[in-house]
Amino acid sequence: MAAPDSEIFALAQQAGDQLRRSGQSLAVAESCTGGLLGAALTDIPGSSAYFLGGVISYADRVKIDQLRVSPEVLRRSGAVSEDTALAMAVGVRQLLLADVGVSITGVAGPNAEDSKPAGLTFIGIAAAKSTTHRFQWSGDRWENRRRSVMAALELLVQALER
Repeated sequence: MAAPDSEIFALAQQAGDQLRRSGQSLAVAESCTGGLLGAALTDIPGSSAYFLGGVISYADRVKIDQLRVSPEVLRRSGAVSEDTALAMAVGVRQLLLADVGVSITGVAGPNAEDSKPAGLTFIGIAAAKSTTHRFQWSGDRWENRRRSVMAALELLVQALER
C-alpha cells in the first residue's frame, strides 16, 4: 500500500481540523478526479467526524440524476464549466445534507474534449457563500488530477477561514 501524498495529506488534515473545530460537515462531488478528493479526506484518521461522503459523477446522467445538475446547464455550458461545478457542489451539499459541498470537474487529459483543452478544471465550493474557480493545468493526466485535488483542498481551507 502506497503512503499518502504528503502535501495532499497536510492540506486534508488542515481542512479536517477546521471542519472539526467549526462542527461543520463536508460532502464532495467529483468527476475528473474519480474519487481522489474523497480518498485524500478519508486518509485522515477521525475524518468520519466531519466527512459525510461523495458522489463520483463521471457521467452526465449521474450529474443530472444524483446531483440535480440541470440538463440545460449541461447543454448550454458543458460538463466542464463554472456553472456545472457550482451545480455539482450545491447538489452534493443538498443530497448529503452537508454544511459544505466541494466539486471538481475537468478534462484530465491527455486529449482535449470538444473545445475544452486538457487540464481545464473547475472547482466549486458551496457553503454559506458559494464560489467557483477555474484552473488550466499543463501536466499529464495524473498530475492534472493531483493538482485539482490540491487546489480543491486549498480552496476549502480558505473558505473555512472566512
